[in-house]
Amino acid sequence: MPRWDRVKASFFDGELLADSFPRLLDAFVLDVMIFVWTTPFILITAMLIAIARNTRAPSLFPVRIFAIAYTDIMRGVPVILWIYLIGFGVPGIGLERPWNSPLLWGSVALGLTYSAYVAEVFRAGIEGVHESQRAAARSLGLSSAQTMRHVIIPQAIRKVLPPLMNDMVSLQKDVALVSLIGPIEILRQAGIDKAKFANFTPFVGAALIFLSITIPLTRFTDYLLSRERERTGGSRVR
Repeated sequence: MPRWDRVKASFFDGELLADSFPRLLDAFVLDVMIFVWTTPFILITAMLIAIARNTRAPSLFPVRIFAIAYTDIMRGVPVILWIYLIGFGVPGIGLERPWNSPLLWGSVALGLTYSAYVAEVFRAGIEGVHESQRAAARSLGLSSAQTMRHVIIPQAIRKVLPPLMNDMVSLQKDVALVSLIGPIEILRQAGIDKAKFANFTPFVGAALIFLSITIPLTRFTDYLLSRERERTGGSRVR
């Protein structure tokens, strides 16, 4: 290619990569922290929403409608818009520190959005449990809540582990979107170094760091999928 030398100098500068890599790693710690503290919130909220959508009690019909509306609205708006709306909107109310932090509300926006996606994964797992399991549990004297807790949910979680891990891989990447409202994580640090040196190599370094996390997670997801296929009697793809 006639301009490869220019592209190489702009994106693959080894000296600049070595210089910026330690700063990128330090900034990546914030990405990991956001991932760690949003994941439990996402899993708990998503499970509650999934259970609410699968409730069969007539008295809980309003709760089911709320769960449906929640998933439709949160999934219907791009993640980046929710981060802007919540990350800038809530601190704009005038809350005192530390409750006015864009990092806090950007993380909340990410958690609320992903909980809607993960809720649909859990709901698919719950609906995938055969109706005979409910009937057998009720015949043993278990209540609806006990049936859901001890029979349905454990089976549902085993069924959805691979797609659930896929969502976690996507979450690890989308954590970088929080940088758009201020926090200096790896994407923002790469942008700072890019502006400082007028070179795109720091973005390549950031990509390499993300790959070092997402590729092992993806392979672990493939392993879980293969194990589930073998457990359910399917043939293993080689």
